[in-house]
Amino acid sequence: MSLYRPLLVLVAAAVAPGIAATQAPTVVRTGVYFESYSFGQGLAFKRISEFTIPVGITQRVGQRLVIDVATAYASATTDQPGGTTIEHSGFVDTDVRATVSAIPGRLLLNFVGTLPTGVATVSDTTIPLFGATATDLLAFTTPSFGAGGAVSTGFASAFRMGSNWAIGAGGSYRASGSYVPVRGGNTLAPGSEIRGRLGIEGPFGEGKYLRGALVYTATADNDIGGGRQSAIGDRLLVYAAASLPLGSAHLSIYGWDMHRLRARSYNDSATIAVPRGNVFALGARLERALSPRVTLVPLLEFRHELTGPTEKMELLGYMLRGGADLRYRLSDRATGVLHAQLAVGTIQDEGVRASVIGPRIGALIEWSR
Repeated sequence: MSLYRPLLVLVAAAVAPGIAATQAPTVVRTGVYFESYSFGQGLAFKRISEFTIPVGITQRVGQRLVIDVATAYASATTDQPGGTTIEHSGFVDTDVRATVSAIPGRLLLNFVGTLPTGVATVSDTTIPLFGATATDLLAFTTPSFGAGGAVSTGFASAFRMGSNWAIGAGGSYRASGSYVPVRGGNTLAPGSEIRGRLGIEGPFGEGKYLRGALVYTATADNDIGGGRQSAIGDRLLVYAAASLPLGSAHLSIYGWDMHRLRARSYNDSATIAVPRGNVFALGARLERALSPRVTLVPLLEFRHELTGPTEKMELLGYMLRGGADLRYRLSDRATGVLHAQLAVGTIQDEGVRASVIGPRIGALIEWSR
C-alpha cells in the first residue's frame, strides 16, 4: 500500500470526521455501549448514564467513491441530589458522507450531509443533561443528540517527503441549518465553520512509526435571536502518536492537546461567550495477539481539562481511564469487539470539587463482504 493512503485518510478524517479507511466493498457496523458516572457531593448531578446503539454502513462504489451512513439511538439519564431525574431518548442526527478519490493516492474530496433525524428542540429542563454529556472530560460516546442539520465539503491531499515520509494537508467548510433548541425559545442560527489540518507521518528506527497533526478550527458567531449572539473562540489541536514493537506485542503511545482561544467578541455586551479552555490527553495501547483469532488490547489514558474566562484558567477536572478491548475474528467477514473500561477522577464546578467514577462497557460487531 502506498504511504500516501493512510495519511490521506488520517487528514480527511480530521477535516470531516467519520471517513472510513476500509477497502471492502461493503461494511456494516453496530453495537451497544453503556457508560455511567457517579459524582461526589456538592455538584448538580449525582449520576449521569448513557446507553448508545450506533449503526454504520460503508459502501464502496467502483474504485473512486465511498459512501458512509452513520446514526445512533441514544438514551441518557441524570439523577440530581433532590431526587429529580432528567431523561432523553431517541435517534441522533444522521451523517451521509461521500468520499471521492479525485486523484488516486493524492487527492480526496469529501461531501457530508447531516440529516436532522435527532431531537433538536427540548424543554429547558433537559438542557443541563445535554451540557453534561457534551463535556470533553467525560468523553461520552454520544455527546450531541440533534440540531438543525448541516452540509460540509472538504479535501485532503498528501505528498512524499524524502524516501519514507509523507506530509498531508486538508480543509473543510461546514454550514449548519437553523433550529429552535429550547421549546418556546428563539431560533438559533449556527455560524459557519472552517477547519484546516496539516499532517506528517513516517517510520523511524527499527519497526517504529510516527504520526503528527495540527488542526485549526474557526467558527463564526451563532445568532440566538433578539439581537444577541453566542461565540466560541478558535481551537488549535496538536496530535502525535508513535507505534513500536514490544516483544510479540505492539505498543502505541499517543497524546493530544486542544486549546480553545478567547472568543473574538467576548467583550461585546450582546455576546454570550464560551470561556477559554484547554483539554490535554495522554494514553497508551498495547496490542497483543493471543491466538490467530483473538487480540487483547489493554489501554490507559489520562485526560485533564482547564477552563475559565480570565487569563489564568481553572481546573475543570481530570480523569484516569483504564481497561481493555478484546477483538475476536468471528469469520473471514465478521469481527467482534468487547470493551471494558473504568474511569476515576475529580471534577470541579463553582469552587466545589468532587470525585467521579464510572464504567464504560460495550460490544461492537463489524461485517464486511
